[in-house]
Amino acid sequence: MLKTITIASKITFSCILFLWACIASAQNKIESVRVWPSPDSTRVVFDMTEKPDYSFFMLSNPRRLVVDINDTEHRTNYPNIDKNHQLINVIRSSTPKKKGSTRIVFELLKASKPVVFSLAPTGPYKDRLVIDLYDKSDGQQVQKAPKNRTLEKDRDIVIAIDAGHGGEDPGSIGPSGTYEKDITLQIAKRLQSLINAERGMKAHMVRSGDYFIKVNSRSAKAREKKADFLVSIHADAFTSPQPRGASVWVLSLRRANSEIGKWIEDREKHSELLGGAADVIRDTASEKYLAQTLLDMSMDHSMKTGFKVAEETVKELRKVAKMHKRYPQAASLGVLKSPDIPSILVETGFISNPQEEKLLKSASHQQKLAQAVFKSIRGYFQQNPPDDSLFASIKAQNPTRHKISRGESLSLVASRYGVSISAIKRANKLKSDTVYIGQVLTIPRT
Repeated sequence: MLKTITIASKITFSCILFLWACIASAQNKIESVRVWPSPDSTRVVFDMTEKPDYSFFMLSNPRRLVVDINDTEHRTNYPNIDKNHQLINVIRSSTPKKKGSTRIVFELLKASKPVVFSLAPTGPYKDRLVIDLYDKSDGQQVQKAPKNRTLEKDRDIVIAIDAGHGGEDPGSIGPSGTYEKDITLQIAKRLQSLINAERGMKAHMVRSGDYFIKVNSRSAKAREKKADFLVSIHADAFTSPQPRGASVWVLSLRRANSEIGKWIEDREKHSELLGGAADVIRDTASEKYLAQTLLDMSMDHSMKTGFKVAEETVKELRKVAKMHKRYPQAASLGVLKSPDIPSILVETGFISNPQEEKLLKSASHQQKLAQAVFKSIRGYFQQNPPDDSLFASIKAQNPTRHKISRGESLSLVASRYGVSISAIKRANKLKSDTVYIGQVLTIPRT
């Protein structure tokens, strides 16, 4: 009898060990796979139940990337890749190197550089394994120094439009589940249409689809297109649903000048984690470039121009939306740090506020917001056109005139149009700084 009990106990104990081994050998699981193609790279995200233990290697003839995820339930079904995809032909499973693991093979269309990393749970996501594939033939394009603009008569003024967030990074999420990345892209496309319909202006979309672009690359893409100005579109959020209203932000080399500003700075860092911290670590050249150029004199010009446009944008937005701040705000935001491209960031409203979330989803309200931003940018460049632009030729044929109103001085008029007092005096043959109500002045070109 005792011997029978002992044998039964051994069998039970062996079964427990076997079951424990099976559970331990397949403790992780791939819940879903998402593919985010972009013009320069492709991101593939594996949503995991736990932190992945992984390794990878490249093969040639044919080109393949092989990824092994240890202690993970084997998966055989993967998303189909669009035929127009530039880097990946097929994602498929293969025989794992050991039992209880998963092997994934990426069949590649061209030479690619992989960056593979895991991300801890952040925002709406659990643990993830991220594979970024960069086209080797185009991988260094962003890092090239910008070519000097060759003077060409009557050229278009180029406005770069940056739709915030995208792809793996949804931005803020509204109470009903609206993603900031979707709202910003919709408003950006409306702004693009308005700019392209204006003779003498041309829009360039930094992000034209649902994919992630790291912060440093956003201004670099604008530079590639020789942009005269960059506007970044966002939708604000806060920890409570009460705050509402639009605001306009410019670069501060110091600290944010409000609690909301500090929140936005933290949210920008959070976006980098959502989009992939490895991109920040990988792109050390851009950090070096930033450190070298922040002291350049062009930064002063860019910040002054950005502030003037921001002031006009606030005035236009007040006509169509409630304002959270009545004046431009300052914060240290990465997308605004390009020293050679004046820029602003427009927070179109608080997506965390239920009423404003509903407004931001409205096509008519999106159009009003886009028109307000467009009018402010167009108005600035009509008054301050680049010398080789069509706007400059039009202004030369139709000089700006200003009628003096009550309370205005010569210095105030000069500041408004960005010209010197002496230039206004010469253009109008004035012998003193005194002006009179109703007096009409010709404003010279800067």
